[in-house]
Amino acid sequence: MPRTRLYSLDELDDIPGTKVFRARASREAYHLHKFCMSLMKPENREAFKADERGYIDRYRMSDEQKAAVAARDLSKLIELGGNMYFLVKIASTDGWSAQKAVSSMSGMSAEEYAQMMLDGGRSPEGLRSKREGN
Repeated sequence: MPRTRLYSLDELDDIPGTKVFRARASREAYHLHKFCMSLMKPENREAFKADERGYIDRYRMSDEQKAAVAARDLSKLIELGGNMYFLVKIASTDGWSAQKAVSSMSGMSAEEYAQMMLDGGRSPEGLRSKREGN
């Protein structure tokens, strides 16, 4: 029996500020995720810290993914197929708190981000659809 969708997959791209993780992105980021998972082992974290580029080059990531890892650009890595559950291992290797990792993608400092969350988080008002502009 064919699967029936409740919505078009194109609708997932209409959510402002949100990148929905899909199977295609997972396949595109396979080697990026393998790299991230390698950081679970202390000896790999040490090797990465000692020679970042050499360690990154062990993995068949795209040049864009490698550059985003080097820049610690988590937003770009998500755009390139990365899943935050894997990417947080890079942040943890650098000693970043979850707060710092998330704030790095928000354009706010960790302190500003924390205060926003303490104040109730982002307002639900504002841009709700890229296509409709509301």
